[in-house]
Amino acid sequence: MYSFSLRDPHVFGTLAASVLCVGGVVAWLKFRRRPSAEEIERERRAQLVRAGRIIDGTILDVTESDPGVSAPAREIRFILYKYEIGGVEYECSQDVTGLRDHVKAEDLRLSFPCSVRYDVHRPENSIIVAENWSGLRMTARSVPTKRAAPPRKPRTPTPTAQLSRRD
Repeated sequence: MYSFSLRDPHVFGTLAASVLCVGGVVAWLKFRRRPSAEEIERERRAQLVRAGRIIDGTILDVTESDPGVSAPAREIRFILYKYEIGGVEYECSQDVTGLRDHVKAEDLRLSFPCSVRYDVHRPENSIIVAENWSGLRMTARSVPTKRAAPPRKPRTPTPTAQLSRRD
């Protein structure tokens, strides 16, 4: 029968290697750099841009940072939107404070359509704006307006038309 002893070089080497491995894993877990909430959100948006499907949605509401500020200086904080997939209607909001360069307040109109990117496996995971993609349509400029027709000149009859009337 074989007995284990700590003096045995094989047992001592195995225990030392195991302790070093466990210590290395603990040190890595303790000192590794954890991504910030902003980095996690940026990666989520990037993943949806890479692999998300696009569907039509509707902008429901816009939350501004300071409603008392004049229109050109307004900053949008949240965009509330809805979309429907397979008969299920989803209402979501997206925090766009970090995407100020990509969202213009004058382009947002309530009850106007937008494009929504969503995760196929989790349809509630969706976005309408990212760093390199926007589902916001140029709503203020995309609605056709009726232009006034140019004024017509009064028609003067041609001489041949006058001759044919006399005959």
